Amino acid sequence: MSVLLDRIINFFKWPIAVYMLISLPAFYLSADFFSFTNFKTAALVAGFFMYYMARTMADSSVKTSMQIIAHELTHSFFALLTFHKVEHIRLDPDNTGGEMGFKGEGNWLIVIAPYFFPLFGFFYMIIMGLLPQNLIFNGILGYFLGYHTDTVGSQIHDKQTDLPKVTYTFCWLFLPGANCWVIGSFLAFNSRGWEGVKIYFDLINHLNLQNFKYLINLVF
Repeated sequence: MSVLLDRIINFFKWPIAVYMLISLPAFYLSADFFSFTNFKTAALVAGFFMYYMARTMADSSVKTSMQIIAHELTHSFFALLTFHKVEHIRLDPDNTGGEMGFKGEGNWLIVIAPYFFPLFGFFYMIIMGLLPQNLIFNGILGYFLGYHTDTVGSQIHDKQTDLPKVTYTFCWLFLPGANCWVIGSFLAFNSRGWEGVKIYFDLINHLNLQNFKYLINLVF
């Protein structure tokens, strides 16, 4: 099962990368979808900046350890999602990195997942969707959004061993759009829960279709 799923995922690697690239204008235009003048957004923004305030006071070794743990757990989560058995997760004693191992050949999604997928934020959104919401929940969501942007920003560099595995060209095509998609999903969820995320995805697809038709009209 994992072999077949790996082949399907790998087959769609470059089409998905191109889709993320051409979606960048749609992500920009979708800003009008959100209402930023409400208490939920204010709480989200407050939580976002609270993370960066807490970050300056946190011990650097603790922050690095948490980022490495989140990184390896995200690899592991996508390995499990694609039916691979995770064999080990190891952290270097000096906090310089970590490693996880799984059975099978794997796929590009396992490799690139920590650079766009907010693992902690995702599980928090699941919990948040099951409970009555209040502004404290929105603030905590903003905190996780801050954590995601900080973690992704600090992990994308030329010494990162994961990125060459999927090629830098793929990273340039895929990661900007993928992270815009994640940030937009945070904002949509903050506004209207999982229903808002679905509406947001539909909006992006609609805007992409509009932009495609516009380009066709320009050419022909």
